[in-house]
Amino acid sequence: QVQVEESGGGLVQAGGSLRLSCAASGSILSIGRMGWYRQAPGKQRELVAMILIGGYTNYADSVKGRFTISRDNAKNTVYLQMNSLKPEDTAVYYCNANIRNSSANYFNNYWGQGTPVTVSS
Repeated sequence: QVQVEESGGGLVQAGGSLRLSCAASGSILSIGRMGWYRQAPGKQRELVAMILIGGYTNYADSVKGRFTISRDNAKNTVYLQMNSLKPEDTAVYYCNANIRNSSANYFNNYWGQGTPVTVSS
């Protein structure tokens, strides 16, 4: 089976930085798009950033210039470097990856269980 797991969340003061990691594991043939989403209390889940295998990246307007998404294909891992954090960045951050497993000729989306980020004012 395939699964993804996030790590790196925590408590940080406004203006600080955190680096989130998400590793995919299991019987993986290939990984396409990988991305980060977040959900704040009482809010809808929203896209934060995504990265394709060709290197294309896309960011939510609210995080442009502050967050950077990257991936290490050899490690099946995607990262989110978060700088200049603001209280409004407080949310549970979820990893999503489009993965083809060893027994299929199609891709499925996989979600991590989330890692909480709290930014104090």
